[in-house]
Amino acid sequence: MPLVLRAQPTEGITDLWLKISLLIGFISVNNSPWTDYSAYSFFQIVTMCDLVMILFFYIMHIFRVYRKLTCVSWPLAEFLHYLIGTILLLIGSIVAAAKSYNITGLVAGATFGFLATILCVISMWSSYKVSCITQSTNASV
Repeated sequence: MPLVLRAQPTEGITDLWLKISLLIGFISVNNSPWTDYSAYSFFQIVTMCDLVMILFFYIMHIFRVYRKLTCVSWPLAEFLHYLIGTILLLIGSIVAAAKSYNITGLVAGATFGFLATILCVISMWSSYKVSCITQSTNASV
């Protein structure tokens, strides 16, 4: 049974809220006094890389570059980006929440990180369907 990954049009409102929550999480952590440099620098790097990659895939779709570069499976690349980005964002949000020490900007950044994680999962769930396709064998001789 081969697995087929199908990209379907996503709901634009989920992606818009995802970008906004990533940006708010980044800004709120950036403008707060830090208690642990490595935890919050990791959170900032993950949020900005996730946002940049989302914008990169949008530009690829707008200019239809995927039609010219057929050697890359773009639905698979975008799916893997969302999957890896979601896992890293969840780790960064957990670490940021654990090291926040009730500083409001850091708590807000971690909260928006968790919100972005949930929105990434919803976007992946609504965009990509993994289905098993059975091959029919007509052995009529």
